[in-house]
Amino acid sequence: MTTTCAAYALFTSTLQPSEHPALAQAKAAVVESLRQHGGPGGCEGAWATAYGEDPGTAPVRMRWALMLARQATAGDQHAA
Repeated sequence: MTTTCAAYALFTSTLQPSEHPALAQAKAAVVESLRQHGGPGGCEGAWATAYGEDPGTAPVRMRWALMLARQATAGDQHAA
């Protein structure tokens, strides 16, 4: 899974930055968000909608999602 895909999934998940989630929680949230939204395309669509509805706070959440997604997919990036 790509970092971008995981970030969209985290952004659209119910996980909150204030929860200070562990990597296992983040990975579980990615899987659940992908399931709820019907895959990567659904997460991207939900992200776009949320971003359009609240452009003031969406960048902060996306930065958090990207940071956590990089950590969550770090092992996946080394698989060849």
